[in-house]
Amino acid sequence: MERDTRHALSFGTAAVAYAEHRPDYAPAAVHWALESAPGPRVLDLGAGTGKLTGTLCALGADVIAVEPDPAMLTQLRCALPGVRVLPGSAEAIPLPDGSVDAVLAGNALHWFDMTVAGPEIARVLAPGGTLAGLWNVVDNRVDWVAGLERVSGSAAIGPRDTLSSWRVATAGLHLPDTGVVARFGSSEQAEFPHGQRRTADSLVATIATRAGMLVMPEQERAATLTRIRAFLASRPETNSGEFTLPMLTGVLRARQL
Repeated sequence: MERDTRHALSFGTAAVAYAEHRPDYAPAAVHWALESAPGPRVLDLGAGTGKLTGTLCALGADVIAVEPDPAMLTQLRCALPGVRVLPGSAEAIPLPDGSVDAVLAGNALHWFDMTVAGPEIARVLAPGGTLAGLWNVVDNRVDWVAGLERVSGSAAIGPRDTLSSWRVATAGLHLPDTGVVARFGSSEQAEFPHGQRRTADSLVATIATRAGMLVMPEQERAATLTRIRAFLASRPETNSGEFTLPMLTGVLRARQL
């Protein structure tokens, strides 16, 4: 838990780079996450700099964003000044009971302490509400992406970051049996095509915002990024100008009974 907390708290140190380089989420994935929600009120929990919040707004949801890190909150408020943004965490959600129809978390659900966050999420959800986690994963069925995965190492591209492993890595993240009155049905998983336009430099900058990279000793971090740059320079797909990073948005959803 101490290691997870250190990783979870690392993002604020790179909030500006996170806002600039991290991808948004496939609209089809967000639509699927919300399709069984009983209404339009959505909590983006662990909202970061607003990558998922922006997609929710574009789909017409009535969004409240909650984020614990002050630096990330600053970036979110600058990017989406019309959104209601609150400091808070999954373990202490600053909303009344039954006040939202869905709780979504973009690349964040795995950081939550679900023994505490589970009852909190159930508390703020209306009856029949939806809980969904979303993750942007790289499509390592593509040869050069699989090569990038090998070169980068697990600190840069972890088990929740690739198509071949995200389902196993996230399947157990739905609400545990916490003894709360509300119960959730079986979780479902699905993936939706996505992509991000990158250059070699901007892809390196994106990878540098990963939690494992942010907490890595500086010398090791520099060596890892140098190795990634060399790989991208060696591949015809990535060594000249812009390219599309093949991705998918994976969704894990469950419905409150």
